[in-house]
Amino acid sequence: MGVASEDKAITLGHPSYIWRFGQERRLALIRRYVSLEKRRILDIGCGIGAYVRAFRRYSEDVYGLDIERERVLRGSQALPNLMAAVSEHLPFKDEVFDVVLLHEVIEHVTDDHRTIVEACRILRPGGAIVIYAPNRLYPFETHGFYLGKRYIFQLLPLVNWLPDRLRRIFVPHVRAYTTNDIKRLYGALDLTSIIHTYVYPGFDGIAYRWPALARLMRGVFYFLEASPLRIFGLSHFIVLRKSQAGAGQER
Repeated sequence: MGVASEDKAITLGHPSYIWRFGQERRLALIRRYVSLEKRRILDIGCGIGAYVRAFRRYSEDVYGLDIERERVLRGSQALPNLMAAVSEHLPFKDEVFDVVLLHEVIEHVTDDHRTIVEACRILRPGGAIVIYAPNRLYPFETHGFYLGKRYIFQLLPLVNWLPDRLRRIFVPHVRAYTTNDIKRLYGALDLTSIIHTYVYPGFDGIAYRWPALARLMRGVFYFLEASPLRIFGLSHFIVLRKSQAGAGQER
C-alpha cells in the first residue's frame, strides 16, 4: 500500500503475535468445513505466520504471504515458505492450492475484489477459500478511529451502523462488511458458499485479567452464535468452494 512506517499498523492491522483460545477456536471452525490434512495451503496476509504454524500440524505444504516485508522476515526465522507480495497479484500459477485463507485481511487490502479474484485463480477445482472479515453489524469498531487527524486506538460503538460516507469520516483506514458486501466480492466467480455465518470474539484479553468473566461471556455469546443474534457477531466466517469444473473465473 506504500504507507509511511508510522502508519503501517493502522492501515495494515496487527498480526497475531500470540496463539490463544480465540485463534484455536477459529482454526477448529475452519476444520469443521475444510480438510487440511496433506493439503497445499496458502495464508494471504500471514503476518509473522501464526496460522501457517498452526496449519503445519496437518500439512507440511503450507505457504504464507504478506505485504509487510518486516513481518515476513521475522516469521521466516522459524517457518519456511513465507514471502512478501501483494494480494492483488499473487506470485503463483493457476490452480495450485487446495485451501486459501484470508483471515481478517480483505478489509486492509487495496482492492478486496481483486484479492478474491486472485485467490480463486490459484485455487484448484474443488478447493476452498476461507474468509474471516469484520462484520458491519458488530456494535463496535475494533480497529481504532480518527477524530480529525488524530488516531485513537480504542473501541468505538455504533460507528459501523452509520451510512458509508459518515463512517469513512471516523474509520477511513479499514473496511467492514455487510452480508451483501461479501457476496459482491465473489458473486461473479466460480465459487459456491458452503457456510456463511458469524463469530463472536475470543475474549482473550478479558480472560487474562478476569478468567471467570471471560468464561461467562464466552458461554453467553457462543450460545448466541447458534441463534438469529449471530448476525451481530464480530466477524463473518465464510467458506467458498470452487467448482470441480473450475471454469468461468473472472480474470
